[in-house]
Amino acid sequence: MTEIFDHDLSRRRFLTATGVAAAAAAAAAGGLAACAVGGPQPAESASPSSTPQPSAAALGTVETGTAAPSVASALTGPGLVPGGPAAAITHGPRDRPQVALTFHLGPHEAGQDLSLAHQLLADAAQLSVPITVFAVGQWLDGHRDLVPTILAAGNELANHTLTHPTLTALPADQVAAEIAGCRDVLARLAPTQGRYFRPSGTSTATPLILTEAGAAGYRTVVDFDVDPLDYTSPGADAVVARIRADTRPGSIVSMHFGYPGTVSAFPRIVANLRTAGLTPVRVHDLLI
Repeated sequence: MTEIFDHDLSRRRFLTATGVAAAAAAAAAGGLAACAVGGPQPAESASPSSTPQPSAAALGTVETGTAAPSVASALTGPGLVPGGPAAAITHGPRDRPQVALTFHLGPHEAGQDLSLAHQLLADAAQLSVPITVFAVGQWLDGHRDLVPTILAAGNELANHTLTHPTLTALPADQVAAEIAGCRDVLARLAPTQGRYFRPSGTSTATPLILTEAGAAGYRTVVDFDVDPLDYTSPGADAVVARIRADTRPGSIVSMHFGYPGTVSAFPRIVANLRTAGLTPVRVHDLLI
């Protein structure tokens, strides 16, 4: 892994970056999300940005408009207030030695073998590594006993839609229902959680998804810049190598529960990050 610290991109500039049209982002997006509907499917992985320009695109931020929250319409969940289109981010600030390890959790990732989910959570706790879990709401509601285990070690729960459809194939009302449905499940099962949303069935949020996410109260839609394709079961060595090669300060890594190779690779992933001087943190801690 090459350590690249872009000190000119300050934390303040990251948090205030705005203004790249979402239409351009959608045109540049390619491939399916790592957890496509119906189980593991090959997908094109979004390549990490290598452009060092101090722009919103280089900072991983895409907006379709300026949010206009209404205090009177505050929703359940931490800081969720409906407004204009959400901003999509692919990574955090490049000037801090932190990365976020995110995991998808739902019927395709953990439905077949919950023991793998428990093992991954136990390993993360033992290694003192907080992770961000993007959960499918309907599945999580049926496995609510897993929620305390996820949160016990200081991990973070986030929204990965209610039923895990391919959001880009749905009309606006169904996209809205998927986002709001999972939001409401998280508000009921873990009221302090659910700050962030990640769409299902696509590697990049479209303008429609950003609009509906904003209407549901989300200011940030979390994409990613590192995808080891662990859902294709390439083996632990391949997962470790891909993450080591592609991760740099500010990276958001997308992985999945339910795959033996990912569970086996996890301790080595963490060791490599720490050797490179990178600290794994939750998405929220990466972005604040």
